[in-house]
Amino acid sequence: MEPAHRAALVGRLRSAGCVFAEDEAELLLAAADSPATLTDLTDRRVAGEPLEYVLGWAEFCGLRIAVDPGVFVPRARTALLVEVAAELTGPAPAVVDLCCGSGATTVALAHRLAPRFLAAADIDPAAVACARRNVAGLDVEVYEGDLFAPLPRHWRGRLDLVLANAPYVPTDAVALMPPEARLHEAAVALDGGPDGLAVLRRVGAEAAGWLAPGGHLVVEAGTTQVATLRAALEAAGLTTEVRHDEDRDATAVLAQSPR
Repeated sequence: MEPAHRAALVGRLRSAGCVFAEDEAELLLAAADSPATLTDLTDRRVAGEPLEYVLGWAEFCGLRIAVDPGVFVPRARTALLVEVAAELTGPAPAVVDLCCGSGATTVALAHRLAPRFLAAADIDPAAVACARRNVAGLDVEVYEGDLFAPLPRHWRGRLDLVLANAPYVPTDAVALMPPEARLHEAAVALDGGPDGLAVLRRVGAEAAGWLAPGGHLVVEAGTTQVATLRAALEAAGLTTEVRHDEDRDATAVLAQSPR
């Protein structure tokens, strides 16, 4: 593309409110195989569609993850969950990734660990379909259902690691989220109930029966929710600690079952 046309593309994206207009222009140019396709992709982005849906993928932990429209877009801060999980697990762990969305965390775990088995689950059929595409070629099963419900019963008490990037935005705060999220991503992936912890409380209560002795649960939460969430996890019989990454504005809550 000629410099003048490239500059026009950047200007159009910037006028639409794209903070990283130059970077987005390069990605759109790389994704378009014709001027007509570039126009279509740019129109979608300018109309407010998330860049990841326009491109069809998102980068997460150095990996390119397919993201279908409506499926939760993996956030950079969630890489903290993957890093913490990799620190906690011993050799050949049994791992389950709940609320897996596109399967981004599942794929990242598959590349970081050497699990005895690795499985994922999500309640949203669109997310399950997307995750299954992303784990193709990996030894991973993706289940459709509510939290632990679709998992094989004989896994109870045998899981070394449960990861869950469950929704934790309070219901009243969903309307305050950026339009890219609240208008395009599935509400079930965002809305965490009145205080944002409805799903995470259930994850903790149920995880206590699924974790092996000494097994770990790792979840993401908002910094203002940590004290309440820790109390709920400890009430379920788990011990807790917190990791925070200021650069990514990320908070991970770790919980361990008794040995």
